[in-house]
Amino acid sequence: MAPLALVLAAALALAGCGGRATTHHKPGTSHQEATGSSGTLLTARDEGGHRLRELPAADAPTVRAEARPDSEGGWNVHLTVERFRFTPESTGGAALPGRGHARLLIDGRETTRLYGPWGYVPAGARTLTVRLHADDHTVWAAAGTPVQATVRLDGTPASSAPASTGTPAPPATPRPNDSRTPDPGRTVTLTITGKTVSPPPSRIELKKGERLTLHVTGDRADTLHVHGYDRELPLSPGTPATLTLTADRTGLFEVETHESGLLLTQLVVR
Repeated sequence: MAPLALVLAAALALAGCGGRATTHHKPGTSHQEATGSSGTLLTARDEGGHRLRELPAADAPTVRAEARPDSEGGWNVHLTVERFRFTPESTGGAALPGRGHARLLIDGRETTRLYGPWGYVPAGARTLTVRLHADDHTVWAAAGTPVQATVRLDGTPASSAPASTGTPAPPATPRPNDSRTPDPGRTVTLTITGKTVSPPPSRIELKKGERLTLHVTGDRADTLHVHGYDRELPLSPGTPATLTLTADRTGLFEVETHESGLLLTQLVVR
């Protein structure tokens, strides 16, 4: 029994890396990913109470924000980032440089997250700040300052925007007044019954700049989502709902429901 006890003791010592505590993590995930040790966690916090995670300026990401007026009111926001990619699939995980999501602060108050370069800000907002977060929800920072960009939504540069490691965002440019009657554009009516969409899913061909109005009636509570435009529409059972957008981005975009996962139609914008 003595040799067997020695073998077991040696095996336990090897498994414990010489008696040190080990961190177990998912296969294919590095120790750095499991522990989130990238960057220096500062004691400073932003307005929302999130800790700052410091990186050298050469490694820190940058962000620029541009706000374009939407024809239905509000602003369409586009982000340009460097040394950074959006990783919604790993939100809540470890903080790794160059990964994470953005958060929008409207008039100084945090409102929503962005997991891609496009977002929407409702009418009435005056100032927009975009701040980059790591997957563990800390704020990326350089020289003790959050990585962010600020733009005023009245066509003038922000006069007191917090310092940013990114290039200052260009001011939003309001569209000139136009007394002509706007083109009503295309109107599409869709009905959802169970797992059936009527008319069946197809492709709607649009020209860039053309307006599209979707009239949707479903038999259950759900949310319609237009991919690529980040527009959503709550659906209530038996109640018609309407969403209007301007097709100002080219490409192929799917329109689907969140809860039931139904493809309603596809938008082809050229």
